[in-house]
Amino acid sequence: MLVIYLESSLHKPMYIFLFNLLCSGLLGSSAVWPNVLSYLLTDGHTSSYEGCLLQVYLLSIYGACTYSTLTAMAYDRYVSICKPLQYHIIMNPSKIKMWLMLSNLVPVFSIAGQIYLTSRIPLCSRTLNKLFCDNLSIINISCGTSLSFLSNVYGLLIIVCLSVLPTFLILLSYVKILSVSLKVSKNGQSKALGTCLPHLIIFINYSIATVFSVIYNRFTMLMSSEMNVFISVQVTLLPPLLHPVIYGVRTKEIRKCTVKITQRLCASTSCYYTSKLKVPKILAIS
Repeated sequence: MLVIYLESSLHKPMYIFLFNLLCSGLLGSSAVWPNVLSYLLTDGHTSSYEGCLLQVYLLSIYGACTYSTLTAMAYDRYVSICKPLQYHIIMNPSKIKMWLMLSNLVPVFSIAGQIYLTSRIPLCSRTLNKLFCDNLSIINISCGTSLSFLSNVYGLLIIVCLSVLPTFLILLSYVKILSVSLKVSKNGQSKALGTCLPHLIIFINYSIATVFSVIYNRFTMLMSSEMNVFISVQVTLLPPLLHPVIYGVRTKEIRKCTVKITQRLCASTSCYYTSKLKVPKILAIS
């Protein structure tokens, strides 16, 4: 994030979307791991109901924003490869702002409605067999009112709109990219693959983590505590950790800018310490 912010050559649509993706990953991991560290350092494994709902809200925003941002990145790659001459016309600043607003505001407001419905449901238990709070677990310990059914239906609608639909659009973009790539030379195909590979790896990695999340939510009561912790790590730790690593390793521009900024910082630091050194005067001995 710091490299993208400092380096003006990276102020392009793809890296702006990547910055947004890393922000959502930071939000999701920050919603879980400070609490987990607190549990490890203390004997108390409790949370307030409001804190639990806030954690559900932040984690849900992380999941939905990740999918929506990946969709925006897939569209950017589609325009770059399939319509290269029109790229700067289509991906203009106003279009980028529109994508960023849709990617962030739609999840924020739609999930707020979900959390409101969940907060109105009376609970019959106060114990979660989980490492962190999620919406389905709270509904499972509710007293089974009509609000529980409504919250379930609303949650399924959100999953379809903010997870299934973006996945379909991403796959559609790659089908279009593949159909165009097959018509060009081998050199063009390798360039297209190099451009899309980091995004594709991130999409597959996050989709696998989402599948783990579904398993984690549906079968958590049947799992051992060790397996419970292992799957929760897959969901909330690995994607935010791997996304910047994948782009940092696979993207030549980010590697070059990282090296350049590091060299610039090292040079300025060495100049600072050199100026602080006191050079002794040369004495002439007769």
